[in-house]
Amino acid sequence: MTQTRPAGGTNRLIDLFERGLDAPICLTWELTYACNLSCVHCLSSSGRRDPRELSTEECKSIIDELERMQVFYVNIGGGEPTVRPDFWELVDYATAHNVGVKFSTNGVKLTPEVARRLAGSDYVDVQISLDGATPEVNDAVRGPGSYATAIRAMDNLADAGFTGFKLSVVATRDNIDQLDEFKALADKYQAQLRLTRLRPSGRGADVWDELHPTQAQQRQLYDWLLAHGENVLTGDSFFHLSAYGEQLPGLNLCGAGRVVCLIDPVGDVYACPFAIHDSFLAGNIRDEGGFTRVWRESELFQDLRAPQTGGACTACAHYDSCRGGCMAAKFFTGLPLDGPDPECVQGYGVDALLARGDDAPPKPSVDRSHRTSPPRPAPGRRSGPVPLTLSTRPPEAPPAPACDESPLAGFTVGRANS
Repeated sequence: MTQTRPAGGTNRLIDLFERGLDAPICLTWELTYACNLSCVHCLSSSGRRDPRELSTEECKSIIDELERMQVFYVNIGGGEPTVRPDFWELVDYATAHNVGVKFSTNGVKLTPEVARRLAGSDYVDVQISLDGATPEVNDAVRGPGSYATAIRAMDNLADAGFTGFKLSVVATRDNIDQLDEFKALADKYQAQLRLTRLRPSGRGADVWDELHPTQAQQRQLYDWLLAHGENVLTGDSFFHLSAYGEQLPGLNLCGAGRVVCLIDPVGDVYACPFAIHDSFLAGNIRDEGGFTRVWRESELFQDLRAPQTGGACTACAHYDSCRGGCMAAKFFTGLPLDGPDPECVQGYGVDALLARGDDAPPKPSVDRSHRTSPPRPAPGRRSGPVPLTLSTRPPEAPPAPACDESPLAGFTVGRANS
């Protein structure tokens, strides 16, 4: 998978990737909406299995395509992917066809036997989801007993000699103060900490006002990442924080439809794992041409790869750092895609949120939640919106973007995307 250098000889990956690639660098694939948990921030609103799920043979056909496209690896999630009866069959098929697998799990199926199996594979990585360094914080988000389940899974992996797995944490208002504890927990298991941003996607839209970090916590997170970023993965979740001044490690670019995308359990292809909405639906792998045609020819992806104006954000001195922020965060808070991120650290998101009027933000197009009624706020939480208190700061000269995000290791520059 290669790409031509733009005119001028720039070495910035952000410039190389804006026009897209002939295959995604990293593909997220949700195998099922079925899940034993009902996490309050679940980006895919998972819970119940969709009877239209891709069959085993259809999944293998996708893997064959990914091999032909030379996709580096696939991030498998859900729902809880391990509850699919053919999960291990598909993992084995992918690795046998040169497609590495990284799967996210709450740990419910990671028995000692499974852990030993994983320890014997060179092409499978595991992410254990945990959103609190203590049961009290984690279980309020992920459900009673979920902390104990995750710890038991990590114990099993450690006992099997599996090191280097990922401890995956969604940064929230309730766990920002536990960053050092998360890092210590990861170090204890010889794992790697992975922090991701809370988005108002899926059920996350219901709790975003209450759970997204405050202004002070965003600065706390930014400073912590500057100090620990070389040893912590972020998946480019926090490039909006680079507007504070110093660039964070990573691509610092919304990769939706350019270098990443999502395949959902029924074969729908979305531009971004955090944007499960008809507005970002590019096609379905069951259509003629399969995934390859969707990725390379869909009108939506072509539009996303066209030069972007950046809208009002281009007037900001920090635009080259944050690139306007997260597309999904803007869309699901009712903000224009060419406007500021709702968590813009320069404060411009505040004005945009106030100016949006009384129109309700868009809702996700898919909801497989176990529940059928609106969620109730956790004990002690307010049920209404929590106002942002971001303050504007004087403009500063933007730093030069850089990139050393690990999924891009070994990427070569050469042949043009056709």
